[in-house]
Amino acid sequence: MKRILVTGGAGFIGSNFIINLLQNNSDVKIVNLDLLTYAGNLENLLECQNNERYSFVKGDICDEELVTSLFEKYNFDGVIHFAAESHVDKSITNPDAFIKTNVFGTFTLLNVAKTHWMLEPNSIKPSHENSRFLHVSTDEVYGTLGETGLFTEKTPYAPNSPYSASKASSDFMVRSYFHTYGLNVVTTNCSNNYGPKQHDEKLIPTIIRKALCGDNIPIYGDGQNIRDWLYVEDHCKGIELVFNNGKNGETYNIGGKNERNNLYIANKICEILDQIHPKNISYKEQISFVNDRPGHDYRYAIDASKLENELAWQANENFESGILKTIEWYLNKYKN
Repeated sequence: MKRILVTGGAGFIGSNFIINLLQNNSDVKIVNLDLLTYAGNLENLLECQNNERYSFVKGDICDEELVTSLFEKYNFDGVIHFAAESHVDKSITNPDAFIKTNVFGTFTLLNVAKTHWMLEPNSIKPSHENSRFLHVSTDEVYGTLGETGLFTEKTPYAPNSPYSASKASSDFMVRSYFHTYGLNVVTTNCSNNYGPKQHDEKLIPTIIRKALCGDNIPIYGDGQNIRDWLYVEDHCKGIELVFNNGKNGETYNIGGKNERNNLYIANKICEILDQIHPKNISYKEQISFVNDRPGHDYRYAIDASKLENELAWQANENFESGILKTIEWYLNKYKN
């Protein structure tokens, strides 16, 4: 039985990943360490709460004593590290929380894993020759793109917000533990995720919720900021592939090849709601524009060809199929 520590598993991506991993693998036991801040919700994991191969621990990844005790108790073979402060707006008003969790928390996990799995630098304990640390990061570490071009694994880092700077720092910390100590690490950098169980504060849930409530649907600036959108289950599949088959020390970009600007997304969601949950006027009438946030990156887009070519990953959903599934899930949530 493979024993895996998943951090931040009560959040959006982490909970989807845990459910999929347990369903697809009968030889995996998962311990989910999550502090249950505003972004974590155990209701995201109702599907596996009675699974004997799943355990939940409430705690902070910065708590070295707790993390060490979990390694000693479960003797983990792997770490899949989702836990992070991730809301850009909050990083602008409260950056210290992002530095603490994203930088110091990642360091704590790496250091405990190194101590538990290794005898000394570049000398792995025989019982942990295949133990691996996977770090989940973001395309925002690369900064912003112009009208053309894609982020690749060789794109220089140029973070523009306290959030992306903290994630860039954590990426470098992971890299350093590979090059200095020989720790078995891999990193994934993903584009914007969407799908079931995303926190209400994020763009797509906000558009759906505001539309259904009859409130103004707020769109930053002129709505022309572009993101590459990745359905969460496609992301989870990519993470599992990299964890199992990725090359030690490497980074893999995971993107959906679904570039859409924010105004398109708002209009598309409103069009779908007009069809499947109509009211007397179009939901588009609720779209409104608000002041842009400071340092708002113009465009992100990922080249996932390394993951596609080396590990045979492919996305199952395009934006139009994935957004319909997403809207249907949120309609059910907000009606209940």
